[in-house]
Amino acid sequence: MSDLSVLDHIRPAAPALGHACPTPHGAARAARGELQVVWARHLDEVREAQRLRFAVFAGEMGARLPQTLPGHDIDLFDDYCEHLLVRDAATQAVVGTYRVLTPAQAKRVGGFYSDTEFDLTRLRFLREQMVELGRSCVHPEHRHGGVILALWGALAEFMARNRLDTMIGCASIPMQHQGSQGVITDGHAAASIWRQVREQHLASIEYHVRPRLPLPVEQLDDSLPIEPPALIKGYLRLGAKVLGPPAWDPDFNAADLPMMMRLADLPPRYRKHFLGA
Repeated sequence: MSDLSVLDHIRPAAPALGHACPTPHGAARAARGELQVVWARHLDEVREAQRLRFAVFAGEMGARLPQTLPGHDIDLFDDYCEHLLVRDAATQAVVGTYRVLTPAQAKRVGGFYSDTEFDLTRLRFLREQMVELGRSCVHPEHRHGGVILALWGALAEFMARNRLDTMIGCASIPMQHQGSQGVITDGHAAASIWRQVREQHLASIEYHVRPRLPLPVEQLDDSLPIEPPALIKGYLRLGAKVLGPPAWDPDFNAADLPMMMRLADLPPRYRKHFLGA
């Protein structure tokens, strides 16, 4: 499953790849208008995030999720992650979430989720300050810039606080891609988007990673005039780099692009907005 996936449906919000290692079980809260941002402090709050994830990933996207607990999206990484929640201040319902896997916790669990989709050997020298964002998810009734900005602002604050400088994750492109030309199936959209982004946003070779289950882009039509999803476009505006060709995730029926964002690459205006620097 791509770690930066369902936000593709968000139109506004200038995206930011702030990711940080939160203070464990931190109770820091920040009201963003009618929203509240909080780090999960106990299992019940994590379960709320997992229920939202299940509703979106399985209910909307048709993902095949293991039923560890009915109605919840749970995997082995969850117990090692910090979970960031956005609540509707009026109802206290969780309407957005990210999970954050810090370098220390990645060592404990044996690696990042991204390691299961890509060979990350060339990133080994970054791991001490590299954080992975995963399971991004927003309730369909709250897919507007406010929720995303609240999440990103909190993530950036924690990253700066913990002196971490690199974020990795995956950005999903559905195999059945809804675009201006209608629904495009069989991965042609993903192949076309990969062709576009590699021309201007491919990382230098020392950062390249290899998909463990590659999308067979050489067998697909990569000439379609398709706009990349909003999330990917936003990340690229922020200086994010694509680390290599997409992997195919059969459980989510999506192509996953490996991406990396370093705080040093943030354009000044985004640095000021999210980090106050």
